[in-house]
Amino acid sequence: MSTSVIAETYLLLGTNQGNRMELLDRALMGITQKIGDISKSSSVYETAAWGNENQPNYLNQAVLVFTRLLPFQLLKTINAIEKGLGRERSIKWGSRPIDIDILWYADQIIDKPNLQIPHPHLPNRKFALIPLQEIAPTLVHPVFKKTITELLQHTPDCLPVHLYKTDTYEQD
Repeated sequence: MSTSVIAETYLLLGTNQGNRMELLDRALMGITQKIGDISKSSSVYETAAWGNENQPNYLNQAVLVFTRLLPFQLLKTINAIEKGLGRERSIKWGSRPIDIDILWYADQIIDKPNLQIPHPHLPNRKFALIPLQEIAPTLVHPVFKKTITELLQHTPDCLPVHLYKTDTYEQD
């Protein structure tokens, strides 16, 4: 069951296996078909792996999606999209063809064992903050009460994040 309310949600896509750009494109298509309209998308950034650093570099992209799905429906749908693109959950922070994280869902704060919104690691991950700042610099974190720009300025993460492809999109 979905809600009649349309929720503003920010997602982060990541991939470090196979044809990474093709996998990002296929994930974007799945999001549009199953979750909702993509209103904005950031450029694509390349970063070293975070958490488990002995693996190939990731491509990351943030998107703003308007969805009628409730948070747990959204998570279930994202898991289905990931599985359809070859994702198998075996090693925490391991290599993967696609990873889609819910960074934000409206201004909701959810702290359940299988779903935390806003994403609990967001303030500590430049690879998420940089693309999110590109499309939502003034978004205020509902827990820390800081903008994405302020979180980025104070993140302890030192891993380099490089622009890979300018691929921004903003719906009129």
